[in-house]
Amino acid sequence: MIILAIKTDKPVAEVYIYKNHEKLAAKSWQAQGTLADTINAKIEKMLDSLSISLKDIEGIICFAGPGSFTGLRTGMAVANALAYAQNIPVVATKGENWIDQGIRNLQAGKNQKIVTPNYDRPAATTIAKK
Repeated sequence: MIILAIKTDKPVAEVYIYKNHEKLAAKSWQAQGTLADTINAKIEKMLDSLSISLKDIEGIICFAGPGSFTGLRTGMAVANALAYAQNIPVVATKGENWIDQGIRNLQAGKNQKIVTPNYDRPAATTIAKK
């Protein structure tokens, strides 16, 4: 099973390609403020380096959080869009072993269909001025 894993909770974003539990490629980059502009190109370049296309991806794992509000939303939007477009399963996990847990979930046939972030706290919003 070829798996794409995405982690965008911090200023340094990370993407991985796994074949079952074997890591085939990893890419991390300073993405703060540019994540939406760079993540798809980074994924495409990594896939190209392995001679893998998006059609070869059989599942997607996304880190669920906690972390950056915008980073998590962006990473999950990419994961959800790719999973929907390719009609493949997507799961979100958290913790230190998020990739291993995600691989096990995908191999067990789990599919969340739409993943959502876990911020571990309520949104910090400002009070409207009167």
